[in-house]
Amino acid sequence: MTLRDLIRDYMLIPGLAGHEDRIRARIKADLDALGIAHRTDRLGNLSATLEGDPAAPSVLVFTHMDQLGFILRKIEPSGLIRLERLGGVPERALAAQAVVICTRAGDVPGVIANKSHHATTPEEKYRVLPYAELYVDAGFTSKAEAEAAGLRIGDPVVYRPHVMDLANGRLAGTSADDRAGCAALVDLAARLKDRRAGPTVHLVWSVQEEYNLRGVLPAAAAAKPDIAFQIDLLLACDTPDMASRGDVALGGGPGISLYSFHGRGTLNGVIPHPALVALMEDTAQAEGLPLQRSAHTGALTDLSYIQFMGEEGVACLDVGFPMRYTHSALEVVDPADVAGLVTLLEAALARIPPGFNLIR
Repeated sequence: MTLRDLIRDYMLIPGLAGHEDRIRARIKADLDALGIAHRTDRLGNLSATLEGDPAAPSVLVFTHMDQLGFILRKIEPSGLIRLERLGGVPERALAAQAVVICTRAGDVPGVIANKSHHATTPEEKYRVLPYAELYVDAGFTSKAEAEAAGLRIGDPVVYRPHVMDLANGRLAGTSADDRAGCAALVDLAARLKDRRAGPTVHLVWSVQEEYNLRGVLPAAAAAKPDIAFQIDLLLACDTPDMASRGDVALGGGPGISLYSFHGRGTLNGVIPHPALVALMEDTAQAEGLPLQRSAHTGALTDLSYIQFMGEEGVACLDVGFPMRYTHSALEVVDPADVAGLVTLLEAALARIPPGFNLIR
């Protein structure tokens, strides 16, 4: 299976934060097919260790399995459904979106309602409804009917899984953030499993990144890495609405984050370790690979918390691939960028010898 096909497959598997069971099961099966041993902790993180030179710094490479979405909050007497938002869901992109309610009895399709255009007032036409005012219509005519179909408060709700093939091999669809990263890490595992040199590499597919950015911490604590690379999206800035934000372009190859800061409610981010920035720059030059550079306020990953672990901290760097329309129901990614990132990581890991200097 090609990396592109793997990305497509993963994008079609529901896995709300805290409910990653299905995507974890698929990744476990793919690791089994590669003959790579793995383990799962109590929080649900999936980990694998590829042993290497114990004299070299140990490396954690990770990405998150979960996606953002909703939790079923209330079933109205009419059978309409109210939602609680989970993660950074853009309210202005929600009306008229198809969703899937993942119940123990099976998946139930529905649509986030959008008031009939013919009945909207001029003021309503330009108003974005807060998620608390939105409701899902799954076709039920009563609360009892919805409950008989298996719906319960607390059920996960996600955008209806969907992938579209665009021109030039690009993909549009649900949860490319970060199922493209999950596929990249499986591909990296396949490339590393038979290597004969290099550091010990811990691979982790983590949980609950979209919820609280801390789900990976038990797996990271168990790995005790010296170095950590996190795989996630980079904000593509090659559309008119993003042009002032940076130079990262879809199809421009893999990249690194030189600065991240949330800027809204949590004082956290990553100023990367200079030795790792140099490592990626030198590797890209040596391998003839492009290397895009990103610096953003408003973006944050779970790497922010790993950097503070242990007695000396962890040397950290966010690596990624460009993505358009993040956190919407139709994110756009170029699998060629993801493939380039895997090549970059494989080559960079081979350049971490014993004595690799991590003094800041």
